Amino acid sequence: MGFAQLSRGRSRRALALALCVWSLISLSCAARLTDSSRQQLDVQKHLNRLNKPAVKSIKSPDGDIIDCVHISQQPAFDHPYLKDHKIQMRPNYHPEGLFNDNKILYPFGEQGRMIILRASSVKAYGRKKQRSIPKSADPDLANESGHQHAIVYVNGDKYYGAKATINVWEPKIQQPNEFSLSQLWILGGSFGEDLNSIEAGWQVSPDLYGDNNTRLFTYWTSDAYQATGCYNLLCSGFIQINSEIAMGASISPVSGLRGSQYDISILVWKDPKEGHWWMQFGNDYVLGYWPSFLFSYLADSASMIEWGGEVVNSEADGQHTSTQMGSGRFPEEGFGKASYFRNIQVVDSSNNLKAPKGLGTFTEQSNCYDVQTGSNGDWGHYFYYGGPGKNPNCP
Repeated sequence: MGFAQLSRGRSRRALALALCVWSLISLSCAARLTDSSRQQLDVQKHLNRLNKPAVKSIKSPDGDIIDCVHISQQPAFDHPYLKDHKIQMRPNYHPEGLFNDNKILYPFGEQGRMIILRASSVKAYGRKKQRSIPKSADPDLANESGHQHAIVYVNGDKYYGAKATINVWEPKIQQPNEFSLSQLWILGGSFGEDLNSIEAGWQVSPDLYGDNNTRLFTYWTSDAYQATGCYNLLCSGFIQINSEIAMGASISPVSGLRGSQYDISILVWKDPKEGHWWMQFGNDYVLGYWPSFLFSYLADSASMIEWGGEVVNSEADGQHTSTQMGSGRFPEEGFGKASYFRNIQVVDSSNNLKAPKGLGTFTEQSNCYDVQTGSNGDWGHYFYYGGPGKNPNCP
């Protein structure tokens, strides 16, 4: 499974096109808005903060342009609390034993230059819309945010991390402003205004990346997706220490219907000594960490872990979206057709990986996207999930 490092998400030619589109938008806005110049100034200031001078540029096999900057110049260190932060090059403790040190050359590209041009404002840049379903607390709550899920979860204890092996597909997206993702969530707080969330997995998001590739991603928020947090490295927060795996890079190959199946393993855990939340990809790549001070509830522990899929249902034509979740097939179709999570685990207070106890499931509309759990000796706790969205039973 190949990855670039950290990608811009488009080729240089596509980048030039994006900048031309921005020029046209600027002119049209100037004709309608008296404060457009202030908006453009805010955008330019944000771009200046993000676009660090590259020490090296690389073109990946899938066409992404990767810019590398010094590790100390990454966006995380624009955060006022990180001005004097000493980079931690490896966690003190690990749930699965020792691991090899990694070479450090920090990659950061002009992905931000393009994404901000498609955002409604600087404040909305690189952020999810607010999520409003407190699952186990009120599973019948209507889907107010336009996001739909098919997830498995545990709560009722203190959790210090989670792991999963996630089947990788390339779901079809109906509208450019919709996405489909498969991920794990580390959660603390409530689903109102103070939710803390750390998220990692794969996603297809044309609006964010400018294409329909399946890409590795992370996300974080400390206030229920309102004013804090972002995808990947599009704001100060996550500190990357690895130069071999790129945040936002394309995943290849992906699974095929009745064909070869591919999956990725992701582990997120809290270092018992420093308290930072670390992320590992596969068995060998520790990618970096979210400093504990970014969070309130997660500064101590998580109160809920979730695994599963999420899509945006914009109902652009007044009907349910046909954006697929997972493989686009329902769980009952099983291996080779439906997408899966396997070997899902949680990290306990002793920093050990354990099988989750008391798993629950949730989906807003099971006739659009559904989830089914199981367990066996090879896959441990697992589940199939997903669906096609719009269909005769999901109008």
